[in-house]
Amino acid sequence: MATVARSVRPWGWKTVDTDGEAGRARALAEADLRAGPPPLGPETVETKRYALTDALDDLADAGDPVECLAVAGFVLNAAADLLCDHQRAWIGGGKWLPRRLLEADAERGAALLEAHLHLCRSGEPGPMIDAASEVLDLVGGPLREGYRRTWHGVIESLAATPRS
Repeated sequence: MATVARSVRPWGWKTVDTDGEAGRARALAEADLRAGPPPLGPETVETKRYALTDALDDLADAGDPVECLAVAGFVLNAAADLLCDHQRAWIGGGKWLPRRLLEADAERGAALLEAHLHLCRSGEPGPMIDAASEVLDLVGGPLREGYRRTWHGVIESLAATPRS
């Protein structure tokens, strides 16, 4: 990228993009943002489906209100991850989670958020279970019995140990 320093001022350099590279780089970045994130791999989706299935079972069985709220927070995040991935939409955290969720899928996103708010206010998990189950069904359904993962990594402490 050809950038020419035009002048030096007490607060820094002033630069000029003489050949348009900065504009092209910006256009490429904007196109990448509009295209959305790459899809999660099938193993990752399965792992997230299993985790959400397990959390929904926990939510249905939670008798303690604090446990119910804790599990509901996990359910909201897990369902949001799966829904945004399914829609090839960016996910966010904090205040950006509801914004991104509604951008990704206005109907299902709103159902998740309203159900979470309902649970927080009333302690009633039914609508949250229903909304998250709909997302789960959208991405392949619940995973329980028979699900397994294959470890593809290396346990560093064992890999470094010499074998006799």
